[in-house]
Amino acid sequence: MVVISTSAVPAHVRGALTRWMVEPRAGLYVGTLSARVREELWDIVQATLGEGSAVCIHPADNEQRFLVRTAGPQRREVVDWGGLQFVTMNPVEEEQVPIPEGW
Repeated sequence: MVVISTSAVPAHVRGALTRWMVEPRAGLYVGTLSARVREELWDIVQATLGEGSAVCIHPADNEQRFLVRTAGPQRREVVDWGGLQFVTMNPVEEEQVPIPEGW
């Protein structure tokens, strides 16, 4: 089973994913795909994200039995540590608000 979650992607990316997968919730795609179809879909998603972001989770021959892949700007970053994948949180970039003179 393959799960792809998208956020703010162009409509044609969503269309490509729904040809092969079910969309039970907006931006969440689930399906049973061959490795070849999965890789081709993920290549399309990565190449055409625009301002959006995506996460792909699929079976793998590792200790956790799955692999997490990301594309686009993410607050969460997947880090490989000794063959195990962990998720770290990137700090929120705070918008610098100018301080008015006289404060």
